[in-house]
Amino acid sequence: MIRKRASRDVEIPTSSMADISFLLLLFFLVTTTIDVDTGIGLVLPPPVEDTEIVKVKTQSLIRVLVNAAGDVLLDDEVTSVQQIHEIVANKLRLNKKLIVSIKVDRETPYRVYIAALDEIKQAYNILREEYAMETFNLPLRNLTKAQMDEVREAVKQSISIAEPERTR
Repeated sequence: MIRKRASRDVEIPTSSMADISFLLLLFFLVTTTIDVDTGIGLVLPPPVEDTEIVKVKTQSLIRVLVNAAGDVLLDDEVTSVQQIHEIVANKLRLNKKLIVSIKVDRETPYRVYIAALDEIKQAYNILREEYAMETFNLPLRNLTKAQMDEVREAVKQSISIAEPERTR
């Protein structure tokens, strides 16, 4: 007579599955990078202990106002965001001591605010490029550190970022 073998039940050992899953979880937590919004890279002046309030004449200001719809009012004239750098550069050529004041509505989209701020900085970069060409006969990217410092000293950025207001 032929005897049948007793069949074994096939099982997968699961005793270490919890350990493996925790190790995988730990691995992914350690290796994952979290994208952190760093905000706007602005270099602020050092704090001054004794501050005095100085009134600025309206003739010394270029006012840039951006509303919630993204419309730009530059010195009481309606313009587009893309034209800010041309107008500001032309006004700064006439008077290098002008202060550019940018003010937005609280409901203004962040991208419009950053675009307007970039346009103002571009106006200063245009003037710095012109100064570098006139003084050193070189573009900005080819200047030495000492020459670049001289250009920054000659064409200083004067940008005032005003606190946004709620217009409703």
